[in-house]
Amino acid sequence: MTRNRVAPLPVGARVVRATREARRSVKLAKKRKETLSSTRQEMTVMVNSMDKSYTEQGTNCDEAFSFMDTHNINGRTVSSPSSFTMKTNTLSTTVPNSYYPDENQTMTSDTSSLVQSHSHSYKKREAADVPYQTGQLHPAIRVADLLQHITQMKCAEGYGFKEEYESFFEGQSAPWDSAKKDENRMKNRYGNIIAYDHSRVRLQPLEGEQGSDYINANYIDGYHRPNHYIATQGPMQETVIDFWRMVWQENTATIVMVTNLVEVGRVKCCKYWPDDTEIYRDMKVTLIETQLLSEYVIRTFAVEKRGAHEIREIRQFHFTGWPDHGVPYHATGLLGFVRRVKAKTPANAGPMVIHCSAGAGRTGCFIVIDIMLDMAEREGVVDIYNCVRELRSRRVNMVQTEEQYVFIHDAILEACLCGDTTIPASQLRSVYYDMNRLDPQTNSSQIKEEFRTLNMVTPTLRVEDCSIALLPRNHEKNRCMDVLPPDRCLPFLITIDGESSNYINAALMDSYKQPSAFIVTQHPLPNTVKDFWRLVLDYHCTSIVMLNDVDPAQLCPQYWPENGIHRHGPIQVEFVSADLEEDIISRIFRIYNAARPQDGYRMVQQFQFLGWPMYRDTPVSKRSFLKLIRQVEKWQEEYDGGEGRTVEWRRSQRKLLCNQHSVRDAPPPAVGGRVPRGEDTEEQQAKYGGLTGTVQVLLRSGFGIPEFRLTSPLKTPTPVQRHRHGQRQTERHRFGCWVSVRAVRLV
Repeated sequence: MTRNRVAPLPVGARVVRATREARRSVKLAKKRKETLSSTRQEMTVMVNSMDKSYTEQGTNCDEAFSFMDTHNINGRTVSSPSSFTMKTNTLSTTVPNSYYPDENQTMTSDTSSLVQSHSHSYKKREAADVPYQTGQLHPAIRVADLLQHITQMKCAEGYGFKEEYESFFEGQSAPWDSAKKDENRMKNRYGNIIAYDHSRVRLQPLEGEQGSDYINANYIDGYHRPNHYIATQGPMQETVIDFWRMVWQENTATIVMVTNLVEVGRVKCCKYWPDDTEIYRDMKVTLIETQLLSEYVIRTFAVEKRGAHEIREIRQFHFTGWPDHGVPYHATGLLGFVRRVKAKTPANAGPMVIHCSAGAGRTGCFIVIDIMLDMAEREGVVDIYNCVRELRSRRVNMVQTEEQYVFIHDAILEACLCGDTTIPASQLRSVYYDMNRLDPQTNSSQIKEEFRTLNMVTPTLRVEDCSIALLPRNHEKNRCMDVLPPDRCLPFLITIDGESSNYINAALMDSYKQPSAFIVTQHPLPNTVKDFWRLVLDYHCTSIVMLNDVDPAQLCPQYWPENGIHRHGPIQVEFVSADLEEDIISRIFRIYNAARPQDGYRMVQQFQFLGWPMYRDTPVSKRSFLKLIRQVEKWQEEYDGGEGRTVEWRRSQRKLLCNQHSVRDAPPPAVGGRVPRGEDTEEQQAKYGGLTGTVQVLLRSGFGIPEFRLTSPLKTPTPVQRHRHGQRQTERHRFGCWVSVRAVRLV
């Protein structure tokens, strides 16, 4: 669809005109909403009339915003591209591969012998022959225009999104008589989020039990298949049996959980699965495998029903990375989660069961993102507005907040810009060579293009995001005022040391499998050495990775003892041993809090890497650098806690990266830093973080597994870049990550 453009106006006139149109749109939306609320019994007539008025209004908004030639995304001003396509993990950008395996592809199974011995064949489910239909209240947006569309919608303080979201019908829009029956009222977690009659899942009635056919769940159509999803509330103690009845009856192979059991002290969902084996009436559920990752958990169950003579494998995908308030800070983790769910779901299985707490907000986000990714890949357009509208016709208040609605748009945009950058481990070598090949027409390579995309989509921290680091009392604790940790990632110090504050220039980072597994920090200043050791003690760090040399001239002092004991306030650091092996010096220390002798002591190993001179962008030897990573991983895995440590400490053990400057982004171990220029030291930590995260995936998952998908270095450093203000990798560091990953097999 080609948008009409008007002649350019002076800048001031453009802004005034855009603001005036946005305000008028909000007034129209509010008036329409009030009219709808007063005449709900005539909803169909009102929606038809709203279609016409909103289409005309949309045309006016297009004219008002058509002057925009540049856009601001994530704090960066970028030129308005005439078009862009869905990015994939191939070199082609004109004919993108599917995000997901073909529907007819047989998924490999890594199940236990318990399930393999009683294989279950899912009945064939026919896919719809027509594209996903959502109506024409708003026209679909071309993927090529999505960046411009979202940028326009965020103008004038986001009035465009506010207007769209407020135009959705809120509350009940269809009968829900069954949910209101006396025998079913106790089966609803929330009185205002219950199942419509026309789309509800009807359980097979149990003899002699009135209302046994009811469960608070509704069918939702997928992009290519009717009733592809079941949106439901988080099970309650009273409905756990009904939940498993539904899973069995609907031939479900996948359960998606987008809530934690308890959030902000409130129970959001009961634990409806066993730690071993549990009987739920006539259903036997056995947990056979748990895979813990930093942002989600995959649990595999063997489910049997009395008299059925078969065992079914059912996977639960539990997304744990959704914050207690609002939406995720970035969509990268959720997009990977959606793709993993899709890849692991058998093509012929029954509907996916999706739930959060109410089965409306986060559940709606997951479903809309999944549908829109399919639509973008198949048709080159997205229709988020009408998709949400269609979902709300099937279940009340799907996508519950404006913030969630905006997040969906941002998630789809990130998916379209970046594509799926995961790579099968078995194809890593060939993909690397392909990505490094120069295009003679553009004199560029895919690695360079990925890096440009990464810089564009990476959010830039605002000053208000780092408010604690910018407090006057904390200024002297920052080595560089343009490299600061955001408030949301700060590890606050716990051990009391006189009048010293609880701030340290450091940030918590996720590893491949564990949230907040790493701490990235600057090389201690002379006045922050005490804080550094408080950090190590308070956060149960067992490894310190240092990437720089000691240099008093650069305020990078030696912060450890060569022999004997150093006292830093209540914390005592005792030297135990040291060893030099090629480019790595390893030192072991015993640390403890003299004010709390009952806590015992802790063993900490420091790894100082000597093979990265300050004048180089990358380490001298890839083998040495990978050896460093392996040694740190080995220490982490083998150290089970000696005297004075507990199992809980080992679960939360962290690696501490310290550098001359605080690291701005890195998911892996904490690295200690280099002396010279600030940007160099930050980039070292970023590369260490990004490469360690990638190597972790390879080492823990293995090579040659057809199903295994390795996270590309495009995505690996993203958590690092999102967590620290002022640090960015260079293109040479990105290339170095790829070259180093190639060498993993050789170490």
